[in-house]
Amino acid sequence: MWHKVNPIAFRIPYIKTWKSVWYEDKKTYKDSLALDIKARTLLEKELTWIPIGDILCLKDQDLLKVVVYTAKASLILGKTGENKEQIETKLFRKLGLKTELEVREIKQPDLNAKIVWFMIANQIEKRMPYKRAIKQAIAKAMEKWAKWIKIKVGGRLNGAEIARKETFREGSVSTQTIRSDIDYATIKAQTIYGTLGLKVWIYNWDIFKK
Repeated sequence: MWHKVNPIAFRIPYIKTWKSVWYEDKKTYKDSLALDIKARTLLEKELTWIPIGDILCLKDQDLLKVVVYTAKASLILGKTGENKEQIETKLFRKLGLKTELEVREIKQPDLNAKIVWFMIANQIEKRMPYKRAIKQAIAKAMEKWAKWIKIKVGGRLNGAEIARKETFREGSVSTQTIRSDIDYATIKAQTIYGTLGLKVWIYNWDIFKK
């Protein structure tokens, strides 16, 4: 049988790290986990129209620090930082814990799997042909020196009555090699014909640890 593993989780002890940094004992672990999930959900709802690469949560006893990686930091911060303050206030009211928001800009958004699938899903929802949107994303990633990219799409493609899957790829790499820095993301695109599922893999480079 096939054993499908998330490429990021597969590499966590070696070249990847956790997206949540906090420690709790058995009694308080459940509450901290619920707080972490709630903070991410609120941010994703608040910033649905902004391409977000990743969200990291660092929790202390009386402070929750949230780091957001995005391709358009100015849209989150605002001209004078007023948007950032509003988001911090909303998080404090919903979570009941002092929250500090930090925004970091991604220098090469075309090599980030989450931003790539965000752009593809956006174009598909605006009725652009899925093949054109995917091929444009692949071309941009290869122009930025990506070594390999694979995109899978499934559902009622072009409004077909029978759902099917299609795979687009450029280059080749062994996904079982742990030193391969592979970024992975998955999303659903809502179209007039139904829901399309998207999966994106991007291989950037090898990381050799001493």
